[in-house]
This record gives sequence, structure tokens and C-alpha cells, in this order.
Amino acid sequence: MHTVLLLADVPPQTLPARSMMAFTLASHIILVPMGVALPLITLIMHGYGLRRGDATALLLARRWSAVMAVQFAIGVVTGTVLSFEFGLLWPGMMGRWGDVFGIGFGVEAWAFFLEAVLIAVYLFGWRRLPARTHFLLGLPLPLTALLGAFGILAANAWMNTPRGFTLDSAGNPVDVKIWKAIFTPMFGPQYWHFVVAMFVTAGYVVAGVYAVGRLRGRRDRYHRLGFTVPFTLAAVLTPVQFVLGDSIARQVFRKQPVKFAAMEIVWKTDTHQPEYLYGRLRPDGGISGGIRIPQLDSILAGFHADTKVTGLTSVPASDRPTARQATIAHWAFDTMVGIGSLLVLLALWYGATWLLRRRTPASPWFYRGAAVAGVASVVAVECGWITAEVARQPWIVYQNMRVAEAVTATRSTSLWITFGLVVLLYVFVFGSFLAVLLKMRSRWRLADAAGGPPGETPETDTPYGPRSAGSRP
Repeated sequence: MHTVLLLADVPPQTLPARSMMAFTLASHIILVPMGVALPLITLIMHGYGLRRGDATALLLARRWSAVMAVQFAIGVVTGTVLSFEFGLLWPGMMGRWGDVFGIGFGVEAWAFFLEAVLIAVYLFGWRRLPARTHFLLGLPLPLTALLGAFGILAANAWMNTPRGFTLDSAGNPVDVKIWKAIFTPMFGPQYWHFVVAMFVTAGYVVAGVYAVGRLRGRRDRYHRLGFTVPFTLAAVLTPVQFVLGDSIARQVFRKQPVKFAAMEIVWKTDTHQPEYLYGRLRPDGGISGGIRIPQLDSILAGFHADTKVTGLTSVPASDRPTARQATIAHWAFDTMVGIGSLLVLLALWYGATWLLRRRTPASPWFYRGAAVAGVASVVAVECGWITAEVARQPWIVYQNMRVAEAVTATRSTSLWITFGLVVLLYVFVFGSFLAVLLKMRSRWRLADAAGGPPGETPETDTPYGPRSAGSRP
């Protein structure tokens, strides 16, 4: 009954506002791994090609740079929509707290424009600049991508552990200290967990494309190299990411105990807490379904079964996620961890084969797993954000502002109509993105067919050097 009363206090426009934000963020985040990590993956391949004089590696780098540019253009659209939504859907938060954490968005904007310029220079430089000069001009690209992630993660980490201000008698933030607002207790764990996740995800996504090609019988050097470089990067970083994920979970346990309780569906504070794999939390605190592992949650949280884990009932019902929200966060968290564990096994398979036999695995099952790994990594990223945002409810600024206080006063009907228009826009944008990628793939295949097997004579012109008469720049 108390939960029903709490829900009645939530403004009706909250649901469409949250739904729209969730949809646009979930859509945008599909592009983020490629935006953050593809520049580095491309430059690794580019550097390899220059060092070895490898035309196939240079061809791959050139093609990946074209995909990078198209992806960046699509990200402009989805990122701009998100930027507007912060102000239009959550004016209460931006009006009160914008001066405190808005610096993160400013850093991201500067990084975004700088990255746009550098991508344009890098893309234009193929066949026009000396090889060494062109490569050196591309080196700042990964740094600008990391700087953009720095800005966004600084803002989100502040929402999880707000610092760097004091409140006046009216409850408004004053005496803002920018450095404390940026480098909050959760910033370091969140940033590195996020960045490594982007490299892992992008590596598996790119490698997955060539894994599918191998399964379809394309076993030329072009596909071998296109698979090996990004997959090796992802495989090396996967165990690192698993350790970072464990570290950030412990930070949440210490800094946001109620959020941790939601992630692990812990109802009452106690020691010797069991771990539940999936399962559904009921409003009365009971758990339906799932696999119960005695004492494991306490052991994972503090390395000992006597570790006391804070439960959801440690705070009033109005200050914690509902049973449904806790279940959603718990399922998302378990799915993310489960995918991460499977990716570690795939990386170990790859690493063991390389160390023992000095070659990549030959089993079709390995390449089936590699093909699925790209999609699975994106799902894990989505689950990570669901965990981070849903488990923080009802707070939009942890313990300082509720979602209901931040939401716009616009009528819910208008928001639902706007949501529908945004969905149509995104269908068009992502449809166009897919159409462009398919068109590029078809053109590249025609070029390869005309020039012979990929990696031998892949195009009529090499990425550097004189161009043949009549060739396009």
C-alpha cells in the first residue's frame, strides 16, 4: 500500500520523460564504443601497415577510418538529441545543479568538436599527405575520444556521488569547487571501467565482422588480419575489465550501499548474505526464483562471510528503489557479469591457443563465439548503464534530488507525442547508417573483385603513392 502511495506522488510526466531518455541513451550508447575505441584500433592497424609495408593493413585502416567518419556523423545526431533532452526533460536538475556538474558537458563538447576536425583531417589525408605526416596527424584522435568520455563520466559520477558544493538555506548549491565536483569518489572507478569496456566492445564488434566472413569461407589474409588485430586488443583487455568491474562493484558497496543492495536484491542488513543469480524481489522482501548461493554475496563484498551488507530496508521506502526497479537492476547486473565471464573464457581460449601453437584457434565454434561476442558486448554495455541508472532510483542526484523533482512540467500527452517522433527519427537515422554501411561494403567487395583477392591486389590504388590515371581521390 505504501508503494502505491509513493507512485501516486510521482508526476504523470515522469514515465514518458524517463522512457524517452532511456530510449535515446540506449540507442546512442550503441555507437559509443566505436566512437571511443575505433580511432585507436584504426591507428594500430595503420601503424602496423606502415611499419611492415603491408598494403592489406593500410587498406583495412583506410576503410575503418571511413566507417569511423560515418559513425561519428550519426553520433552527432543522437548525441545532440540527448543534449537537448537534459534541458527539456530535466529542467529541475539542470537549473539547480548545472553550475556544479555542467563542466563535464563543457569538456565533452570541446572534445567533440576537436575530434570532428581531426577525423576530417585524417580522412582527407589518405593519398594526399606523406605517410608519416598523415599517421602523426591521426595520433591525437584516441586522446580526444578519451577526453570526451572524461567529460561525460565526470558528470555521471557526480550524479552518483555528488561533491564540490555546499547548500545555502534554500537548498541551492553555493561555494562550488570545480575540481572536487569533477574528481568525485566514483569518477576513477567509473571512468576506467567505462573506457576499457568501450575498447573491449569495439574490438569484439570489429573482429566479429571478420569472424562472420571466415565462417562463410573467406579465409584470405584480409579477413585474418581484420580479425586478429581488434580481437587481440579485446582479448587482452577482457580480464582487465573483469577486475575493474569487480573493483567498481566494491566501490558501490562502500559509497552507495543502498544501490548495491538493489543490484544484489538484499532486503535486510545482515552478514552471511547469500548471492542470488537472477531471481525476483517481491514487495514484501521475499525472493522468487533464481539460484541461491549461501554467503557468497558477503564474501564477494568484503572477502569474508562475516561482511555486513546493507539492505534496502535500511532507508525509508521513499529513499530506495522499488522491488521492481531492484529486480531490473539485479537482472541487468547479473547479465553483464555473465557476459563478461563468457568473454573471459573466449579470451583465454584465444590466448592459450596462441601461446601453445602460435596461431589463432581453428575451431568453427571459436569463430561462432567471436561473431556473437560483438553483439554480447553491446548488450553488456547496455546492461551496465541500466544497472547504474535504475539502481540509483529514486534519486537523479544521489541523496540530493529525486527524479520527480527534476522532471519537466510539460504535459505527459505532449511528451508521448514527442517520444513517438524521436523514435521515428532514430529509425530513419539508424536505417540510413545501415544503408550507408551496406553500400560501402558492396563497393569495397566490387573493388576487391576487380583487383584480385583481398590482401594481394585489393584496389587499383594503394593508400599512399602516385594514383593511377582516372582514379578518384
